[in-house]
Amino acid sequence: MGKVIVSFTMSLDGFIAGPNISPEDAMGEGGEQLHDWLFDGSSEIDRDMAREMPANVGAVILGKRTFDLGLPHWEDTPFPAPSFVLTHEKREPLKMKSSAFTFINGGVESAVQQAKAAASEKDIIVMGANVAQQLLRAKLADEIVLQLAPVLLGQGTRLFDGIGDETIELKNTRTIQSPLVTHLRYQIL
Repeated sequence: MGKVIVSFTMSLDGFIAGPNISPEDAMGEGGEQLHDWLFDGSSEIDRDMAREMPANVGAVILGKRTFDLGLPHWEDTPFPAPSFVLTHEKREPLKMKSSAFTFINGGVESAVQQAKAAASEKDIIVMGANVAQQLLRAKLADEIVLQLAPVLLGQGTRLFDGIGDETIELKNTRTIQSPLVTHLRYQIL
């Protein structure tokens, strides 16, 4: 069975997007620099890490805001896999080139069940801070994968705000350093 993976590039001060997110600036002001490691191409480590994740993705769970902001830029599902959008809006599935977006009104538990069925043995990637926080609070995530970017954004969207007062214990299973980012992988205990 695949794992539910909370995976984000994050600034040293904990932000996964800059301030003032908008349709034109989906990563917020300054947020695009978080992904320099993906587009620079100079590091073999980063190229390997960028190839690793898509090869293992069987489904995606994302929030409605991430869907609304990302779709014009992606013009497809974010990975070539079934994508499940958590929303309060009732909507028919949206077929895309690679797969389809299915809109889930039943909460994170329902999204995880449907994503696991679609993913088969592959992993489920989580996109969107709010959805990641919901999954962590509900103890439905198996791993946290971070790409820690050497930048301090100062403000924006924090990944770990709102996860509750309960301690979440982690085991570091991988740390790989490149000149542009530190790749971290944690098993949630």
